[in-house]
Amino acid sequence: MVLVDSHPPYTGTILRVRGRLELKCQLDSPDVSLMHKAISGTFATLRSQVKSESCVLTVCDSPVIIWPNKGVNATPEEITPNALCEDIHLWIQTDEQESFGKKSGKKKNKKSSAVSVINLNLMMEVTKPGPLSAPILSRTLQSSHFLSATLPMDCVVRTSCNDTIKDACERLVEALTHQLFEMEKVTLQHTKGTTLLVPEPLHFLLPEPKGLVTVVYPAGVPDGQLETQRKELHQQFELPDDRPFFRRANAYHFPNEPYRDGYLRNPHLLLTHPTLDDGKVYLVQGIYSYHHYMQDRMDDNGWGCAYRSLQTICSWFQQQGYVERSVPTHKEIQQALVDVGDKQTSFVGSRQWIGSIEVQAVLNQLLGVTSKIMFVSQGSELASKGRELANHFLTEGTPIMIGGGVLAHTILGVAWSETTGQIRYLILDPHYTGAEDLQLITDKGWCGWKGPDFWDQTAYYNLCLPQKPKLI
Repeated sequence: MVLVDSHPPYTGTILRVRGRLELKCQLDSPDVSLMHKAISGTFATLRSQVKSESCVLTVCDSPVIIWPNKGVNATPEEITPNALCEDIHLWIQTDEQESFGKKSGKKKNKKSSAVSVINLNLMMEVTKPGPLSAPILSRTLQSSHFLSATLPMDCVVRTSCNDTIKDACERLVEALTHQLFEMEKVTLQHTKGTTLLVPEPLHFLLPEPKGLVTVVYPAGVPDGQLETQRKELHQQFELPDDRPFFRRANAYHFPNEPYRDGYLRNPHLLLTHPTLDDGKVYLVQGIYSYHHYMQDRMDDNGWGCAYRSLQTICSWFQQQGYVERSVPTHKEIQQALVDVGDKQTSFVGSRQWIGSIEVQAVLNQLLGVTSKIMFVSQGSELASKGRELANHFLTEGTPIMIGGGVLAHTILGVAWSETTGQIRYLILDPHYTGAEDLQLITDKGWCGWKGPDFWDQTAYYNLCLPQKPKLI
């Protein structure tokens, strides 16, 4: 089920190879043991193909083609087995470049982040050199079942700055072979009769120094039915049993890979932390989506800020794997408040505001998440809440919804000095109405650090502090 990459987790280059292998298996007998034997034989054939000279790796957005089992033969000729893996970057086409080649890519393609990714495609040569024999057709009449499935191969290996292309290819072939073994185990375990569940590889980035771990799950089986497997993984990697690490939502998102839903993730990472005397920074832990006015073809300008803050909080619980349900819409939020008896039926479809107490009720109703409420009689008192807010981000790490007067915001962190009492708040503003422009959002302060004067000094505020459930 598991493939562990033991290289240092946050440096170097990730080689990620993806491709599809066809699993085709004829079952001549309904006997379970014979069926399993036939399926295992098909997987053995696929492993042989991966190790054969017909296996080909092509580097995405480049002219580079590598035959890993043919003496690490490659094209262009400058790609040699002893060349460094990092040199492949020089051949990869970027948006700014108009042609392939070392000269055009050498400086523009150096990565600014600690981790860079080289994507490769797994392919198989179907033609062979030399004379070919004439095809022979035969016909056999018999009753049998034919199983067919497409295996979504997805392997990663990390390389250091000294690893050669030959080293990387050996490890990639080993990883592909190992993944086929794991896929075979999952397939046999979850095959019922002639129904085949496709094995699904997922990558998870665990806390240092464990690094990237690949797990194969049966596609179509919900996370709720895989708790036993997750418990085993938590024990194997000595992980705490009070938070998810191996749910599908925890799968590692590779750098520069766009999110399909269009929402921005963690815009605060672009910001520079404020400097306070003897101060420390306490931040939201994990990944969230930025929800704001006018998204989802919904005109909520002027009344939907608390709804959007709630959606950001819900996205945090969804993307950390605590819940499987999607982020609720405005109508679903309103219906939840009707269901708990907080609002009348006419509330659904209205443009009425909600506050921190309603946010608490919806989180409990839709997500089963409990929250603490902090009451502040006037905005000037928020400057004295540094210890409570710092402790929340240290222990819970969830976004906080704050409502006061007619405005709602999301607090993502605080910078606080225990000795001087100085404090700054990391604010995500749901009142933004523009496009998903990360630079604009951070430059204009829609996501940014604010001082105590950001709050209305005379207005009262309620803060909703969601608590993490304890589950795996």
